[in-house]
Amino acid sequence: MTAPVVVLLAHPRPGSFNHALAARVTDTLARAGVPVRFHDLYAEGFDPVLTAEEAYTSGSRAEEFLAAEPDPLVRRHRDELSTAGGLVAIHPNWWGKPPAILSGWLDRILVPGVAYRLDDAGGAPESLLSLRRLLVVNTSDTTADRERTLFGDPLDAIWRRCLAPYLGEPEVSRLVLRVVGDADAARRAEWLDDVSAEVRRLFG
Repeated sequence: MTAPVVVLLAHPRPGSFNHALAARVTDTLARAGVPVRFHDLYAEGFDPVLTAEEAYTSGSRAEEFLAAEPDPLVRRHRDELSTAGGLVAIHPNWWGKPPAILSGWLDRILVPGVAYRLDDAGGAPESLLSLRRLLVVNTSDTTADRERTLFGDPLDAIWRRCLAPYLGEPEVSRLVLRVVGDADAARRAEWLDDVSAEVRRLFG
């Protein structure tokens, strides 16, 4: 059986282009026969706030505590990620970072005993996940030249260099759709087709 793919949508406004992208991703996966675990984080009311008790990053005691997580939604997300073969994250570029709700998802889901094992804080993580592919779809109103020369594309560093080692070093693909605010319906339709093609390439 094909391993499921977790799809995360992080945009607060229903009817946004991010929602259209998420719908296209999930439809393309379903048509390819890939099981989908879809989460609209805002619609679900996912609580992104890391508690003081959860704020540990290494050691067996942290794993034992985190395994007893009382929030059923957090437990569900952790369980689904632990059996997934792929992850798709769809979100806008806000100040060079994901929206706070997705940053909080990373804090609360990618924890010791779920995403990785780290015996001591200064060591290298041992990934516990079996993610083979990661697709990040970002919308942006920053031009490519301005992003490269002024900001250095921090989102690419976050997903590719900071997070991938904790996810099992999956193949990482990232699509940046810009400038969304000025794009007409025809351009947006092209982007939706581009996303479908990339989903089929990675997961089909």
